[in-house]
Amino acid sequence: MTLPRLLPSAYRPVLANRVFRRLIGGFAVSYLGDGMSFVAVAWLAMELAPPASAGLWIGGAVAAYTLPGVVGALVLGRWLRRVPARRLLLADNVVRGVFLGVVPLAWLAGVLTPPLYVVLLAVSSLLHAWGNAGKYTLLAELLPQKQRLAGNTVVSSLSFAATIAGPAVAGVLVTYVSSALVLGLDALTYVFLAVVVARTRLPRAGEVSPVDKAARGGLALLRSHPELLGLLTLTWFFNLLYGPVEVALPLHVTRDLGAPGTLLGLYWMLFGIGAVVGGLAVGALRRLPLWPVTVVIVAGWGVLLLPFGFDVPVAVTVACFTLGGVVYGPFVALSVTLMHTASPPEHLAAMLAARSAVLLTASPLGTALGGPLTTALGPRVTLAGSGLVTVALGVVACVLLLARRAALTRPSRNEEASGTAPPLA
Repeated sequence: MTLPRLLPSAYRPVLANRVFRRLIGGFAVSYLGDGMSFVAVAWLAMELAPPASAGLWIGGAVAAYTLPGVVGALVLGRWLRRVPARRLLLADNVVRGVFLGVVPLAWLAGVLTPPLYVVLLAVSSLLHAWGNAGKYTLLAELLPQKQRLAGNTVVSSLSFAATIAGPAVAGVLVTYVSSALVLGLDALTYVFLAVVVARTRLPRAGEVSPVDKAARGGLALLRSHPELLGLLTLTWFFNLLYGPVEVALPLHVTRDLGAPGTLLGLYWMLFGIGAVVGGLAVGALRRLPLWPVTVVIVAGWGVLLLPFGFDVPVAVTVACFTLGGVVYGPFVALSVTLMHTASPPEHLAAMLAARSAVLLTASPLGTALGGPLTTALGPRVTLAGSGLVTVALGVVACVLLLARRAALTRPSRNEEASGTAPPLA
């Protein structure tokens, strides 16, 4: 009876929705499985691959776990764009559960090879972009417009929480049990979510998904707003440069440090804690200029990766990675807030849909590039190099931001000097 009074008022009607509560229970279990796979996918690739080409196979496995979703979004759109959201979510979870479930079976049978592993991961992720679209479309159909922000916040908070618990559990399991069995557990979480969705009475979707409608013309709208196009470009490169970290960090733990998987789980668990803390601090950051803070986040994340390139104690890099989570966490919220601020209200949905479609390619491409980079340069140099280039990206963004601000204020000053405009306040 006292719990509703303790909750912020915005969340009370959302959590009072019985269907929503049932769905987020399934989402929570699935997110936990994803958090465990965050460690297990790279670790199993490292165990299966020959030492000389481990970096290439790790990069390929991590990319295969996400990148085919882009292909599925582009190639299968002709057939899937009119499928109801509930069926999209069910189809994604069934495909994900089946093909991830084959991984531990093949491992137990002794036939799991690196190429077969990458193929299974790739097929499992083919519908994942459509599954995500179905999930958020389903939430939009389920909740009134005034409750959607609170509902999306609850779901995203569960995702962040999974990055805390999932890697920690996986770090223990890959050390003392098997990374292949961890992927089997992830497959079961997708089956669980599929059962929850199948047994839940959900509202019927419209003939055309809101995501499909909104995506049309979104890129053209972004091109007509240079500031938003610049923000999208900055975000894309920021996510691209983050990709090699997912490949290089497992090899840094095993090769450079000679440590078990529990340390890798600790890195990602503390990163997730930092990201949650940073995300909760967004409310305070709103009082600051959004563009400068966003650019500082980019440069700050890069600076915190630089210590990996030096022979420093493990505690130093663990602390830097934790603080990196604090810095990295608010970036998505701030960049979306900038979109809200600068976009015309009637075009906001189209611009956000186009933004999501473009950014879907960045991080997987970065992980794919991380394999050859780690093989050629080594884990330490790859981590520090990613940080150095990210710092350079932040500096370039800062210079362009200052130049644009100067260009915007110059006409006003000229008009003021010539007497054609009233003095600036």
